[in-house]
Amino acid sequence: MVHPPFTAPRMSRRGLLGGAAAVSAALLTGCGSGNEPAATAAGEPRRGGRLRAAFAGGGANETLDPHLANLFNEASRAKAMFDKLADYGPDVSIQPRLAEGWEPSSDLTRWRITLRPATFHDGRPVRAADVLYSYARMTDPKKAFRAKASLELLDLPNSRAVDDRTLELALKRPFAEFPNALAAFGAYIVPEGADSFERPVGSGPFTFDSWQPGRTLLLKRYDGYWDGAAHLDELEYLISNEESARVNALLAGQVDYAHDITPITARTHADSGRMTVTRMPNSTMQSFVMKVDRPPFDNRDLREAMFLLTDRQQLVDTVLAGSGQIGNDLFGKGYQYYADDIPQRGLDLDRARFLVDKAGAKGLRIPLDTAPVASGFVEAASVFTEQAKQAGLVIETAMGNKDTYWKDILNSGVLASYRSGAMPIETHISQRLLTNSTTNATRWTRPEFDALYAKAISSADEATRRQAYGDMQRTLHAEGGFLIWGFADFLVAAAPRVGGVSANAPANTLDWARFDKVWLG
Repeated sequence: MVHPPFTAPRMSRRGLLGGAAAVSAALLTGCGSGNEPAATAAGEPRRGGRLRAAFAGGGANETLDPHLANLFNEASRAKAMFDKLADYGPDVSIQPRLAEGWEPSSDLTRWRITLRPATFHDGRPVRAADVLYSYARMTDPKKAFRAKASLELLDLPNSRAVDDRTLELALKRPFAEFPNALAAFGAYIVPEGADSFERPVGSGPFTFDSWQPGRTLLLKRYDGYWDGAAHLDELEYLISNEESARVNALLAGQVDYAHDITPITARTHADSGRMTVTRMPNSTMQSFVMKVDRPPFDNRDLREAMFLLTDRQQLVDTVLAGSGQIGNDLFGKGYQYYADDIPQRGLDLDRARFLVDKAGAKGLRIPLDTAPVASGFVEAASVFTEQAKQAGLVIETAMGNKDTYWKDILNSGVLASYRSGAMPIETHISQRLLTNSTTNATRWTRPEFDALYAKAISSADEATRRQAYGDMQRTLHAEGGFLIWGFADFLVAAAPRVGGVSANAPANTLDWARFDKVWLG
């Protein structure tokens, strides 16, 4: 959270009863074994056992409502219990899930979708009416669900269920990349009428058993899952906010899977035989966000100075311990439509100092909001503070509330630590960079930019779309509020007896934090 998330997925984290010692108290009911990305120790897939997965959590703010999922643990739990019509493959291409397929009208304003045979956990079939209800709920103007921005182009009054397994979705305007919306973060299908999720009923590979908010969620295998029953009998999510607590619990045999570990941890235990580490390359955007609608970053010269004073390689080497690559202030490196023709921005302290002076900002004290809600946030803030000094700026780190960090930085402050998992570039733009975007942390509002986006999504011609996306990225690179300094490998750890953890799954894609294909050896 997403952070989350997921604006990356938006992730809030809270300690589990004070740390590693409390993990023991919370996990006494667990009975699973170990977990691993390589199959050598885990052997061939086998059925049985309980996998215990440790994630950071959001305390009282956590939810089992899949349409509100923002944190990494909420996103993983949502995919365990629910399905979307489509999801992101390893390269962020769109892969069918509950939808067997889709076909647009010639003018791109109507899409006919065929559902595969699937059932909810209570035995009811997944129907077109469930899809229409789910999308109506997510686009409720009185609510702020995560997928709302991606689905706002739906014309639901003119959409219809042709039959139980076929629906036609009408759009308010042509949209060539509508399958992106089907795969949007949080766009899960729930049964018609569902509005309370204390005991969720979905169509995913695991069914709800019990939940202690902020502590543990226990799920059981759903044998009727359309994509094949999970290997595991049970899946237990446990909350452990600090990375060190998650790792210590894994090493002590109290959990089997530790989500989101640091490169230093991975390097320390690489040859220990006590855990296996799965690396997901180019997985997580690492950045700072500047709010361009208020001082001091309503000054374009100062924003450019910030871009130029940043030593990206130093940040990758120190904060990511080399487990990543430098960024160029643009999201989606390596994805479709990424503007790789824009030259890589480098360190230029002379130009940065000139621009700081031009902006009248020499000696300016700028608060940088951060919190230990994601690996490396606090460390990156410390390194960046020292880099800014060399250009004449005084960055003052302000530690935020871990439980409310992502909500707080959306509208408050001027500069903040930020990260994001994978999603199509179109989705990144629609969710974060349009005037009506619901997670617009940079407060970027440009009518001409919105018009370019509208041009891109209304054209059936890929060359036209590519040109429009390129123009948008050139504008963002020159004057936007995202200072994207790197792309990190995403790291998870497991005990050596767990098989099936996918290495080819950037954060936010289908196979990331997915447990129905995992087994205990």
